[in-house]
Amino acid sequence: MTLKECYTALEGDYEGVIGRLRSEKMVQKFVLKFLNDKSYELLEASMAAKNYEEAFRAAHTIKGVCQNLSFTKLYESSHRLTDNLRSGYGAETDGLVQQVSEDYKQTIAAIEELQAENPA
Repeated sequence: MTLKECYTALEGDYEGVIGRLRSEKMVQKFVLKFLNDKSYELLEASMAAKNYEEAFRAAHTIKGVCQNLSFTKLYESSHRLTDNLRSGYGAETDGLVQQVSEDYKQTIAAIEELQAENPA
């Protein structure tokens, strides 16, 4: 899998991230580092503990990282969740968390495939 194919699989903006970071090598470096980011785990734990302030911070971090890496689909769902959690738990929160979870898993699967086919 190429980096461009990875971006297609995770529904991201390959051209946008290349334009911003200027090098496929640099983009791939940061894409692979995303696998070690603990923000999603913090989001899950915070939601389970009903700590919505911490869940907001985790969702906000995911949103920012995804914006920088042009992970469009996960950025959009984490952005909606961040906006929702800004004022605490709401009627739509669980559905938004579920969407972020699905988008996160799609993103991770694409990155893991990229990593498997392009070992360091």
